[in-house]
Amino acid sequence: MPEVWAEMRRFTDERGPETRDAVWFVEHSPVFTLGLSADPAHLIDPADIPVVQTDRGGQVTFHGPGQLVCYALVELKRRGLSVRGLVQALESAVIDTAARYGIEAYARRDAPGVYVGGRKLAAVGLRVRRGCSYHGMAVNVNMDLEPFSRIHPCGFAGLEVTQLADLCEVDTVARFRADLAPQLVARLAGGAQALAARAQA
Repeated sequence: MPEVWAEMRRFTDERGPETRDAVWFVEHSPVFTLGLSADPAHLIDPADIPVVQTDRGGQVTFHGPGQLVCYALVELKRRGLSVRGLVQALESAVIDTAARYGIEAYARRDAPGVYVGGRKLAAVGLRVRRGCSYHGMAVNVNMDLEPFSRIHPCGFAGLEVTQLADLCEVDTVARFRADLAPQLVARLAGGAQALAARAQA
């Protein structure tokens, strides 16, 4: 994870007006990550899992195999997006993809991310520098959820998490990535106009 984080920062620092926006899809080895202002008290018992302090927003979360992490390297002004608009684009892409599987997912204004029946399916955490974003979103597909019991996910004690494999027939990261990618690209490419159109639909 630290290697990808360093590469995102380098990409952001070196990009110019002609640099194309990008979305990186990755899976990480087991790791807990803390946001820039995260409260360490939300990390209950990491045991043998590494802990990395990052520069994203948000509190503590877990990454591991079977989770799709989507890093959004986007110039916000070019896309006509605010930070909140980018969060909504990420959330909307997951919500609409989940709907294809018959899952009724939703976002919460008070706690960014995507939820199903009160349980968290996807977490969002961003950093914006020089008008450009990095970090992004993590979606639980088919993974070991036990490490989430060692933290207060996203800073909420008692918050339960869920994953696609427990909700539908999608049980591989590759399958979900293939379905999510066009939804995500459409929202980022269309920027604020695409989100407004979705809100009016």
